[in-house]
Amino acid sequence: MFRLSFLQRVGVVCGFVVPIVAFCCIGVAVLFYPEFSWFGNALSDLGVVSGVSAPVFNFGLLAAGLFCFFFAVFGLFDHFKDSFVGRVGSIVFAVAAVWLMAIGVFNESFWPIHFIVAAAFFVTLPFALLILTVALYRRQEVKLAVFTLISSFVAALPWLLLFIVRYVSNVAIPEIISSLTVSIWIVVLSYRILKTSKF
Repeated sequence: MFRLSFLQRVGVVCGFVVPIVAFCCIGVAVLFYPEFSWFGNALSDLGVVSGVSAPVFNFGLLAAGLFCFFFAVFGLFDHFKDSFVGRVGSIVFAVAAVWLMAIGVFNESFWPIHFIVAAAFFVTLPFALLILTVALYRRQEVKLAVFTLISSFVAALPWLLLFIVRYVSNVAIPEIISSLTVSIWIVVLSYRILKTSKF
């Protein structure tokens, strides 16, 4: 068992904060925009409506992306300091966090930039988890590797099904499933780092 450095503690705490900030802001934005439909809208539609919803939603994405970036750089990257593959996965995860911040900055008013950064975010996330799966397996953390692999597939599956079946008319459902899956993974990894160290 080792003691976390100050920056590692920051990374772990940020990992726990990411889903709190993201989903609280999404929840408030939905609450103040009753016309929102989970089957007919994209989450990003909340970022351009009048009233409270837009600033709360965009701030939530920007803040969650920033916390996610700190988690990747100070938490994940240092946790995989003995693994080249793990560090690559951590960097890719940090890039995904940058894309998340960009979604909050470049809302739907900035088309097609918004589409590019949103697509990049949802493609980069499962890709980062796939890389980290390899790193965890090489470290013989098999259960965590399997969990990470499953999380990667669950994050990508709603998008693959959407292109094949078109089970909803817009993308809010695949967005929330993918985001929730990765958020759970972040919390689990933060807990894992915390459990194997002295805070």
